[in-house]
Amino acid sequence: MPIVNIQVTREGTTPDRDYVTAEEKAALIKGVSEVLRDVLNKPLESTFVVIEEVDTDNWGWGGLPALEYRRRVAAKKEAEGK
Repeated sequence: MPIVNIQVTREGTTPDRDYVTAEEKAALIKGVSEVLRDVLNKPLESTFVVIEEVDTDNWGWGGLPALEYRRRVAAKKEAEGK
């Protein structure tokens, strides 16, 4: 019985949202389950998918909180004229 954990940032896919919609979550669950069926021959009914939304305050990379890292990358690109 496969169990898949998906972590996504709690910021949505459009600027006016700070969450992932139920429809987007359903599509993730369906897609991941179908990949496990197609690749590992695991039945859909035996595959569990857990989606966790993580606040942007609770993750980061490059030694910085995520939003600060993004600001710095954007500023660097702007300074380079990209």
